Amino acid sequence: MNSSNYLTIDVEDYFQVSAFESLVPKTDWDGYPSRVERNTHKILAILDKSNVKATFFILGWTAERHPGLVKTIAENGHEIGCHSYHHRLVYDQTPEEFRRDTEKAKNILENIIGKPVHGYRAPSYSITDKSLWALRILHELGFTYDSSIFPIHHDRYGIPSAPRYPFIWNLSTETPQISHHGATNSNVTASSSLLEYPLSTITLLGKNIPVSGGGYFRLFPYWFTRYALRKINRRDKRQFVFYLHPWEFDPEQPRFDKASAFSRFRHYNNLDKTGARFSQLLQDFSFKPMRSQTEGP
Repeated sequence: MNSSNYLTIDVEDYFQVSAFESLVPKTDWDGYPSRVERNTHKILAILDKSNVKATFFILGWTAERHPGLVKTIAENGHEIGCHSYHHRLVYDQTPEEFRRDTEKAKNILENIIGKPVHGYRAPSYSITDKSLWALRILHELGFTYDSSIFPIHHDRYGIPSAPRYPFIWNLSTETPQISHHGATNSNVTASSSLLEYPLSTITLLGKNIPVSGGGYFRLFPYWFTRYALRKINRRDKRQFVFYLHPWEFDPEQPRFDKASAFSRFRHYNNLDKTGARFSQLLQDFSFKPMRSQTEGP
């Protein structure tokens, strides 16, 4: 398959992840040393060396404090997307709270880059069966696509029954419905639909296995990641969606030793290998942003 895959970066700092939420109140965030700029610049340097563009889903809180970083990302030809303002799990909010949080973040990002932000990704992929109402709010706020659905079973996120490849949310019904006609369904109009880019999986023994980045990229040996992603490209003849976080390039980040052993394992496992693996990934596969800067509204 010659078409490029989708490369995405979720821009958040090491102390903002959901796994540490009980240890790090949002009111204390400003008291922690920020490492997001230096780590994001590591990613930008690797991307520049490989001449690859990506979509950066950025927290509004982070953008507010580092507007120069947002400008640099955009000026380097990457797409800017929204990753919420406060990194709160969607299903832990009321619809009103979600709307305020998302609109605030979108406005901050758009004011910095001077153009519309079209894409959204929920903190920890927390648009699930119990928070599908968020999709209609995203559409009302002017987003044209979402990338929050992980078609797997997980303790924090996932819609296992969701399609594994891009599809349309039909928002004309009381509860958003998946259009099984795919992303080109002409029966679902733009005024009542939202394009979805689910995070990528492969099917093994009847189960969807996540292979699209993050902790899975650090947990699995690189040969398995390459095998799985090539399977998507070559056997399924589809593009995959890949993601990473800036803190995953930072093995020297401060540690939260009071977090559970499982959370520490998921967060800190193989941080020292991310940079080299990412550079190899960019050699082995072709990538692009989810939405080109040259696309119209």
